Amino acid sequence: MDYLWTPWRYAYISGAVNSSGCVFCDIAKDKDDKKGLIVHRGTYCFVVLNRFPYTSGHVMVVPYAHLDELQKLPSDAAHEMMDLSKKIERVLRDLYRPDGVNLGMNIGAAAGAGIAGHIHMHVLPRWVADANFMTVVGETRVLPETLAVTWERISKALGTVT
Repeated sequence: MDYLWTPWRYAYISGAVNSSGCVFCDIAKDKDDKKGLIVHRGTYCFVVLNRFPYTSGHVMVVPYAHLDELQKLPSDAAHEMMDLSKKIERVLRDLYRPDGVNLGMNIGAAAGAGIAGHIHMHVLPRWVADANFMTVVGETRVLPETLAVTWERISKALGTVT
């Protein structure tokens, strides 16, 4: 059996565990969207940048309701989550011109969820061969833009800021 070590994610996971509450609930309550990296607020869900992205443009669609299973999500919120996922896919394709897009959820710690108590949908652009030497051997991600630049670009594309 081979193992894939991802030590760069430790800060993310340990930060979530050491949070006074739920990191997503805390971000949603804060009114400073730029500080919280929220690029869009909907009725039932919000879209937020991943603080430890796999690629530039890595966002998450998060329901405001603190739920640990998708089956518990009310239909209206589930519909908005999918609508926002479709919308952010279009924005990422327009802004980053990726070869593909990953869309998915890890529900529960055993499934790989860094924040297991609050479901969320990952949406991120991907390119052929983006798991290169730096990522695989060097255990380092190379991101061509800062989170502030990513926030500005995606927020503008979503019409959140002008």
